[in-house]
Amino acid sequence: MVIVDEEQHFGVAHKEKLKALRNQVDVMTLTATPIPRTLHMGLMGTRDMSIIDTPPEDRMDIHTEVMAFNEKVIREAILRELARGGQVFFVHNWVESIERQAEFLRHLAPQARFVTAHGKMREKVLEEVMQRFVKHEYDVLVCTTIIESGLDISNANTIIINRADRFGLAQLYQLRGRVGRSEHRAYAYLLIPPDKPLSVIAGKRLRAIKELSKLGAGFRLAAHDLEIRGAGNILGDKQHGHIASVGFELYCKLMQEAVAEIKGKPPESKIEPHIEFGIEARIPESYIPDINQRLNMYQQIAKAADRQQLDKYKDEIADRFGRAPQAVIRLMQVMSLKLYAQALYITRIQRHKAQVILVFDSATPVGTSTILKLVKENPGRVRITPDNRLIFILESQAEHEICSQIGGLLERLLV
Repeated sequence: MVIVDEEQHFGVAHKEKLKALRNQVDVMTLTATPIPRTLHMGLMGTRDMSIIDTPPEDRMDIHTEVMAFNEKVIREAILRELARGGQVFFVHNWVESIERQAEFLRHLAPQARFVTAHGKMREKVLEEVMQRFVKHEYDVLVCTTIIESGLDISNANTIIINRADRFGLAQLYQLRGRVGRSEHRAYAYLLIPPDKPLSVIAGKRLRAIKELSKLGAGFRLAAHDLEIRGAGNILGDKQHGHIASVGFELYCKLMQEAVAEIKGKPPESKIEPHIEFGIEARIPESYIPDINQRLNMYQQIAKAADRQQLDKYKDEIADRFGRAPQAVIRLMQVMSLKLYAQALYITRIQRHKAQVILVFDSATPVGTSTILKLVKENPGRVRITPDNRLIFILESQAEHEICSQIGGLLERLLV
């Protein structure tokens, strides 16, 4: 068995070399921020994935600020941490100018004791510096990204990252994770140049790291990284990028189908019904204010395999957030109709005022006799067109009754 910790530091070639040590080997990889390629393989089912999202007891969220380089803010952040007996990391990832940066900070906060650390120092000297910092002989460690992982100093609860726009999303998350390792509130300041515009990708990274400051947010952060950088090559050595020429949704769909085929699972219905009702069916921001929770609930509802699972999510939402508003109830009703439509191979359900049009796929299991019987039992309300479209006239156009009327019709077609 091969266990790879801090997997984000390893390339594909490194991991493949480890696997090649034996003909048959089980591999377990551990990381707080999965590489886009690894995360995507887990989501697609080509790798098993487990998530630990429960933080240690007494841990608090890290207060994160993205701001322009500001001498006053830096000084106040250092002095505030010193006032409560804590220590500070100042990340400056350029060895050539790290001493100048340390000297600049000494002028800002002469009360503090500063020391520098970087990967080009002799091993014994670096070890001594780190040990003296752990013993609190220094207050501020001005360093490169050598502190990114494997460091646990509970007394250091403020980190200031210079030129945060030049770091990757996973790297920023790992660096921020060096603080907040005790019961005290931790602070992270991500500094950007005041006079230079950010690139689009850098802006997305910094927005994501600021928004996802909750404990255990590494998985959601990695999902943002996957969205920003792409999923890489499943059979190649690229760990991000590539799939733009195919399209992300199509790529995911093809991968899911291939994995299901390899596992011997029957192909799922490829029908994705297009539903147009002209009614409000959503989760309002006033009901679930947190965007991550809202997106999570949308994803769960969309993945419901049957009506029982949908009812379970409905109960869960009410239990967590209180009585559901009408917009959420209608969302559940629409998703229930979607499940009916998939079973009946209905590709489109479209409403125009009192008229509802159902378009069937050629592979529909609904027999002609069933449709003719329905038309006969509902004269004037149900009819079939020459191009095999079923037209249904609603008795009421009240929003709270539309879904139940269409649901009743689809139930009769299932018989």
